[in-house]
Amino acid sequence: MEVLPWKNQSPLLERDPSEIKHICLKLSGYSTDQALMCTKYYDHMPAVSIGARIGIEECQRQLKYRHWNCSIPHNSDIYGSFSYYFTKEAAFAHAISNAGVVHAIARSCKEAKLSTCGCSTEDRPKHLHRDWIWGGCGDNLKYAYWFAKTFIDIREKESSFPRGSKDLAKILVNLHNNNAGRMMVYQMSSVACKCHGVFGSCSLRSCWKQLPPFMQIGHRVTQKYDMAKQVKFNKRGTRLKKKKSGHKKKLLDDELITCNSPDYCKLSRVHSGFITSGRECKSDRKKSESCEVLCCNSSYRTFTREVHEKCHCKFIWCCKIKCQVCIRLEQVHVCN
Repeated sequence: MEVLPWKNQSPLLERDPSEIKHICLKLSGYSTDQALMCTKYYDHMPAVSIGARIGIEECQRQLKYRHWNCSIPHNSDIYGSFSYYFTKEAAFAHAISNAGVVHAIARSCKEAKLSTCGCSTEDRPKHLHRDWIWGGCGDNLKYAYWFAKTFIDIREKESSFPRGSKDLAKILVNLHNNNAGRMMVYQMSSVACKCHGVFGSCSLRSCWKQLPPFMQIGHRVTQKYDMAKQVKFNKRGTRLKKKKSGHKKKLLDDELITCNSPDYCKLSRVHSGFITSGRECKSDRKKSESCEVLCCNSSYRTFTREVHEKCHCKFIWCCKIKCQVCIRLEQVHVCN
């Protein structure tokens, strides 16, 4: 997603409504309805941008040694023009970007950066000790889930298509995977508490709802990506169901779904966006991220590079840490 035009500019309250509308309608990548929502929730858009960015960055970290490493075609955006839809990879991108937006909005609410939300309004958990205080300023997941669902899903709902059509399948798949990403954040949230007892006795605690670190969410999405379920239309052509039904026919809310996935080694020969040439790999051939696998059984080259890092650090009273810079050599393997 592009850098938003309001970054480092005047605060929201100083802007003229007509200027806000003009900026929102000119944004590339937003649908008509998303642009209209942008004019109403203008102060939310930086958080949306941050959420999409941390989602893609985490995707790239999680899939660093996979054939597809969360690369997106240069003429695509994260909310709908994802050109290889129906794949596991599109499912991952939709889920992780939605998770990122929920994460960013929930945290922005807590930090009082948005005009229409504040601290969490979650109900007190039933299992919480009766003497503990509930209601510290927690991450507002309920609001973040609602906003992400409304803003991102609205794009998929702008058009209607015939039963059993490819376009309807695309919408249903995207909506499910969008929600799966949001649900993973919600499911992985936890209760955090702070002690208030005398001399640290922890006899009294105040507790609140807390987001998980985004790396943990990325790991969960990766697990779901590896277990993505293939789907097909039901007989009426209105809903999706698992191709291999087994004893669990119903799709779970946090499952990622797909219709197919390409052979990226074959695709790399005709589509420059997926070529693994120049990608770093590992020489251990027993691992899935090995050079043999990542380079599609092609050759790879090895070279040595210098790595500069801090070392021999010492604490100096008071209050500094002084380090030297050490140079070490490391072997790097790169696909040809």
